Amino acid sequence: MIRSLFTTMCPGKLHPFHILALCLAVFFIISGVLLIGSMGSYADYFAGQVDLLQVKSSELKADLLPPQHWLQAQYEAAVTQRKWELPPASNWSSCGAKTYYFPNIRTIFTGPPKAGCSNWVEALLRAEGALLKEVKPEGVDRVHGMSEQYRMRHMRNAYNESTLREAFSFTAIRNPWTRLVSGYRDKLSSESETLQGPSKRSIRASILRESRGMSVEKVLSEQLYPTFEEYVRWLTRHQGNVNVHFHPQYRVLCMPRVRYDFILPVEHSAALSDEVFRRMNKSLTLLGSYDRKADPRRQTSAVLAREWLAHFPQDTIDALYSIFRTDFQLANYSNFTHPDFPLPLFQP
Repeated sequence: MIRSLFTTMCPGKLHPFHILALCLAVFFIISGVLLIGSMGSYADYFAGQVDLLQVKSSELKADLLPPQHWLQAQYEAAVTQRKWELPPASNWSSCGAKTYYFPNIRTIFTGPPKAGCSNWVEALLRAEGALLKEVKPEGVDRVHGMSEQYRMRHMRNAYNESTLREAFSFTAIRNPWTRLVSGYRDKLSSESETLQGPSKRSIRASILRESRGMSVEKVLSEQLYPTFEEYVRWLTRHQGNVNVHFHPQYRVLCMPRVRYDFILPVEHSAALSDEVFRRMNKSLTLLGSYDRKADPRRQTSAVLAREWLAHFPQDTIDALYSIFRTDFQLANYSNFTHPDFPLPLFQP
C-alpha cells in the first residue's frame, strides 16, 4: 500500500528535489496518522495472532485457561491504554446499575450485558439465599427484577466503602465480536421477539427509521427487523453510544475506579466458575455455562460472527474495532479470523 502511494505521489518524471519533498510530505502525513491512532489500529492489534495457538481439537485444554495474574495484567493494560490510572483502593460505591453487592456471601459482581450476566445473577441469588431453586433457562431474564435491591446504587446507602472493599469481587467479560452478534440475535432480530421489551422494540424502530426511513408504527405493526448490516451501520454511526446491551463492556466495569479479585472470560465460564463459587464457600453450578455443553469456538454466535463479519469492508471492521478496542484488550481477545476465535489468546 505504501509503495503504491509513493509511486502515485512521487512520479519519476519530477525533479529529484520535488520527489524528495513529496516523499517527505507523505512520510510525515503517515507518521501523523500513526501518532493520532497511538492506541493501535485493527491491523496492529491482530497482527501475528494466527500463529499463537492453532488448537484444532474440539476440546479445550487446561493449559489454554488464562490464569488470573495474566487477566489482571490485561485489565491493567486496558486501563493504561485509555491513559487512566488505577486508584490505590477500589471505590465501589461509585459503580453503576450493573454492579451488585450480595451481603450474605460478601460478594460484588459486575455483569456487562450479553456476557453471561443473567446466569451469574441467578447463581448469586441462589448463593445469597434469595432464590430457593434454579430458574429454568427460558425464564432466567426475570431474575433482574428480583436482584434490583442488590444493585450497588441501593447497597451503597446501607454499606460503607470499607465493608465493600473487604468483599470478594469479580466480573465476567466476553469477546466483543461474539457479543456483538449475540446482542443483535437476542435483542433486535426475529429470533427472540418474545424477549424484546419496549426499549428494544424502540431501538429496532430507530434503526429502521434511520436506515429505511420507516415510521415507528410501520416497524412495530408489521413486525419488521433490522438486518445485521443495518445494526452494525447504526452502531458505528453512533460510535457505540447506544443502549447498554450494545455499547462497550469497559463502560460498565467501573474502570478505572475499581480492581477485581477475579476476572472471568465467559468463554471459559464452566472451567473457571468453580473457583468463583469456592471463594464464596458455595457448591453451585452456573446455569447455561458458555462452554459446558459445547466448545465456544463452535457455538452459533461464533460461527455467525465469522460468517457475517467477513462480508464487511475493512473500513467498517476498523470502525467497529475502534469502538471496542478496550474490550479486546481486557483479555487479548482473538479476531474472528483466528482459528481459536473467540477465545482469549493466552500463550502458556
